[in-house]
Amino acid sequence: MEPLKDPLNDRIVSHLPLPPQRPLPIDILIKPFSNLPCWKFLKDHLTQEGKLTKSSVIFLISQARFIFESESNIIELFDPVTIVGDLHGQFYDLLKIIEIGGNPEDTKYLFLGDYVDRGHFSIEIILLMYALKINFPKTFFMLRGNHETRQMTSHHNFRKEVLYKYDLETYELIMESFDAMPLACVINGKFLGVHGGISGKLNGLDDILKINRFVEPPHDGLYCDLLWSDPVDNTSGDLPENFVHNETRSCSCVYGLKAAKTFLKRNGLISIIRAHEVEMEGYKMYKWNGKQKFPTVTTIFSAPNYCGTYKNKGAVLRLDDSTINILQISRSPEPFVLPSQQNLFTWSIPFIIDRTLSMLNFILEHNDENENENIPSEDNNYIEQMFEEMHDHRKATLASKIRHASKIALKVKEMKEKNHLTHINRENNDYDDRNIEELEIEKAIEIFEKMKDRDKENEKRPQV
Repeated sequence: MEPLKDPLNDRIVSHLPLPPQRPLPIDILIKPFSNLPCWKFLKDHLTQEGKLTKSSVIFLISQARFIFESESNIIELFDPVTIVGDLHGQFYDLLKIIEIGGNPEDTKYLFLGDYVDRGHFSIEIILLMYALKINFPKTFFMLRGNHETRQMTSHHNFRKEVLYKYDLETYELIMESFDAMPLACVINGKFLGVHGGISGKLNGLDDILKINRFVEPPHDGLYCDLLWSDPVDNTSGDLPENFVHNETRSCSCVYGLKAAKTFLKRNGLISIIRAHEVEMEGYKMYKWNGKQKFPTVTTIFSAPNYCGTYKNKGAVLRLDDSTINILQISRSPEPFVLPSQQNLFTWSIPFIIDRTLSMLNFILEHNDENENENIPSEDNNYIEQMFEEMHDHRKATLASKIRHASKIALKVKEMKEKNHLTHINRENNDYDDRNIEELEIEKAIEIFEKMKDRDKENEKRPQV
């Protein structure tokens, strides 16, 4: 697509590429004679913050949904395969993952869910991944995560993002495509891939096949647990019961060694590969059977510096000949976006109103006896001189205005000083954007744990 023009060559941030001039129409998106979207062209277009026409968006969503509907609740794969965890709207990190994980044209991919929410570029992730799914339906696979639901996308920011960039119809179509996504994957007949984990209601894999997945996930039961359950966070995997209520999520369950071992043995599996939880290194291996044993559960989390504050690594898992290899990534730079998809005017107007009202208040309020307190002596001398030269009424009015102007000048000075201090504090803040390599390990872990604790409420499932 032709980029926007810059005839005066006066862009402030000239090193960034110019965005596309128009939304990408379907006749340019589709390859000639193939009816397949040109995913590489789309990737470049979205990287430059380009949009798509409504017809292009509907084509991608409807075609991807059609393929999802043809797939079973459980996908069966064989390695080699690259397995990817949570992305959460971090589109520019997805580009890095595709770069290091392997070209989708000759690499098998399994994504474990949570493509949307929290980050600012969720719709770009969905559109690119759907284009890849349409091009490579037998080697590019997407499972449903707990955020691919109406409840979570309305509670977090994906719904708002789609309404801002497109419209409500687009959002509803995406939700219907989420309903069609498969729930689990068995790799080599040995590994279970799933977003959350196992359940007390899961005896065999046939139980997953019996689920009617084409609905909004319920608040309890097997469907809920596949998307929401977590392994117990201790070195032994011990729990008082096989499954306990998951307080962290306000739903589903926590499972340990006994429950996992029973399930794996009953189904002839050796390990569970899942996503769903942010990890400092981008992954975590639960070696409850012993350090020399194959991990009972492995968590993969692929969104580095989650929410822009966690300072965690992202990771992808490469499974080849039943051997696990972990590839880590750091956060990729992305365009700046104001909170809640606001434009500059919407974002700044409350501050302008507040400052304007403050200044008007100073100008209009009546003077008190001590109003000369903070006015510089030179200004007082100037006012006295004016008193002698002007008539009583006029000189009093002008003097009052001058005094208030002096107060405004002092207020502006205070604001500048405050802004300067804020800038210094930001520079010294623990949560700045330095790479994690530049932080001491202890400090990085402290930041990670602090952010995880602060973010607890957002990890819960909203109540009905």
